Parts: sequence; structure tokens; C-alpha cells
Amino acid sequence: MLLRDTIQTAHRAIVAHRMRSLLTMLGIIIGVGSVVLMVSVGRSFERYILDQVESFSNNLIELYPTGYEKFGRTLDSVTYGDYEAITGLTTVKSVAPVIFITEKVQYGTEELSPNIFGTTSNFFANYGLKLGEGRLLSEADEKAARSVTVLGYEAAEDLFGQRSPLGERVQIGSRSYTVVGVMQSVGSALMQDLDTFVFVPFTTARSATGQKELSYMTMQAVEDDELALADVTLLLRQRHGIDNPENDYDKDDFRARSAEQATKIVGQVTLGLTVFIALIAGVSLLVGGIGIMNIMLVSVAERTREIGLRKAVGARGHDILLQFLIEAVTLTLVGGSIGIIGGMTLGMILAAAASKYIGYVPFVLSFPALLAAVLMALGTGLLFGIVPAKKAASLSPMEAIRWDK
Repeated sequence: MLLRDTIQTAHRAIVAHRMRSLLTMLGIIIGVGSVVLMVSVGRSFERYILDQVESFSNNLIELYPTGYEKFGRTLDSVTYGDYEAITGLTTVKSVAPVIFITEKVQYGTEELSPNIFGTTSNFFANYGLKLGEGRLLSEADEKAARSVTVLGYEAAEDLFGQRSPLGERVQIGSRSYTVVGVMQSVGSALMQDLDTFVFVPFTTARSATGQKELSYMTMQAVEDDELALADVTLLLRQRHGIDNPENDYDKDDFRARSAEQATKIVGQVTLGLTVFIALIAGVSLLVGGIGIMNIMLVSVAERTREIGLRKAVGARGHDILLQFLIEAVTLTLVGGSIGIIGGMTLGMILAAAASKYIGYVPFVLSFPALLAAVLMALGTGLLFGIVPAKKAASLSPMEAIRWDK
């Protein structure tokens, strides 16, 4: 029997039972679609986070107390003396100390509860933040501990609407501050809306809060991130009296991390989550394969007389085997194609929806995931189609012809 005839026979069998074929494909559609959707969503958010990290200035390093990541640990382990010592290192530059002020910002009847940073002008350069109007914090503001502030784009808009806030005075806690600048809109980064931030001079923040320790510190490496990190880590261990020759970070009362390290950590975490979610989604593909096997077994039982007649007129066992395998593989490939298109479409919709709330999220299509989905669909058809195909091929022509439903 010619291969072309076998393919045509398989095609006619699928078309003749459209509803059964559609229901058979449904499990594959859901399984493949889920795999493509989960992988594309994982890769899209990975790209989103990495883009945010890379948008900061090159060679960025952040230093903060371990209390922020470990409950019960102290938040006062990074001091102003540490900041002064780090500024003396030749491997770092543009060091900026930060103190958080937990107060409301008021102008007339308008009130905000933003993140308020007491810092220096180096902070803006380290994060690549751009000025929209007015000026940034200056060394003169720092030395004189002036009551001046720079507002994020959205914070300025919420307080003043479309009017320019330059020269106006806002209330932060019990103090009045003159607005000297407004930042350009930069949107969100790392799930934080940077446009809502408010900045005051570091010395002013120390005076207002009475806080001697730092909330965290930011800096740039001169050239080599790893060398700068090693110098900072060694310096702070010496200053804090930490004996840690084995480099056990749990013994340190601080954390120093570069943007490059953050990128690697994010990549590892998102990859692990994506693989885990894709494996869970793959379970539905297994269920779909079992469904195909069950339906094909039912199909063999229903078409027993047809199989007997075909064998009686010359069809060989491997022709019958091939026919049922072609039917199973065709159903899985068609279902897989529909699942791929559906998963891609849903992924694009989710990326577009997320972009409205957390900033632009690019839709990333993983071609290895697409190839894996196609191979999984093909493998499912072959794996779960072989049992009913063998059963059909092994039927005796005479018994099949005499078989009564």
C-alpha cells in the first residue's frame, strides 16, 4: 500500500469524526499552549527586570545592612564612618550615602507618603537619573544642610498639578523645604515607581531624623566590579571586626552587591521559576497524551470491521500501524500548532497589560521553547499513539470482519 494512500486514509478518518478529533486535540492544545505561555511570560519578566538593572549607570554597587534581608538583624551596621572610609578607596568613585525619611510630604491640601532619600548629588549619577527642570542637590546644599528638595516627576505632578513647583515650599514632617528641581520621568524600575521619589540633602536628613547610621550606600566601581567589591568587603570587615577568612557572607553584617551580580541572580531565579512552571504546565500535555491514547483505542474498537476489510483486500499490518500513528501524530501536531499560537497570543496580551502598570514589559518569544513544544507534541503523538496502532495492526482479518459492535 502506498504511503500516499495511507496518509489520505488517515486524513479522511480525522475529517469524518471532526468533533472527536477536536476533543482529542484539546488536551494537547492546552498542554502546549500552557508551556509556551509560561515560558514566554517567564522570559518576558526576566528581560523586564534585566533591562531595569542595566538602565542604571555602569559598574553600580550597593551596600546595605543585612537587617534589610534578615529579620532580627540590626539596621545600624553601616555607618557614616564606613562611608568616609570607602571614599578613600581608589577602586570606587561617586560614593553616595543614603538615609530614609519616613514622613509625609504636604503642599496645601495635597499630601503624599513617598520614599524620601537623604543623599548627595552622586546618587543621581549612580542611577543615571536625569533632571527635568531646576537643579539637582549641590555640595553647597550638603555643606550648609539647606532645607531644599528635588521632587520626582510624579510627586511634583501630584502636589502641584501642571504648575511649576520651583521656588515653592513643601512640608516634610515638621520642616519646610524649598523645591529646587524636578526629575525627568523614568517610570518604574525593579517594581518601584522612581517618579514618586523625593530627595533632600544628606546632612539635612541627618539633622531632621537624628539618625547616625546609613540606610544604605551606593557607589560606582572605577573599572573592575569584582575588584571594587573585594576592596569594599575587606575594608568593612576590618572596620567591623569581622573575622571571615572563609568568605562566609552569613557572618557579615552588611551586603555589597554589584548590578552585574544582581543581573546574574535575577537570571538564575527567573530561569529556575520558568523551568519549574513549564514542567507543571507539561503535566497537562501528559494528560492530553493519555486522552489521545484513550480516544484512539475507542477508534480502533469502532473501526474493527473497517480494519478487517482493509486487511482482507491486501493491507498489511504495518500499513494499519502507520495509518493510526499518522492519525495520532497529525492530531497532536495540529493541536500543538493551535496551542503555540494561543500561548503566544495570551503572552502578548499579558505583557501589554503588565506594561500599563509596571512600565514597559517586552514580550520575549523563546524559540527553544517553541521547538521543545513541537517536539513534545510530536513525541506525545508517537508515544501514546503506538499502543492503539499496534492493537489495530494485530487484528486478524477474519475475526475483524465477523466482529459485531
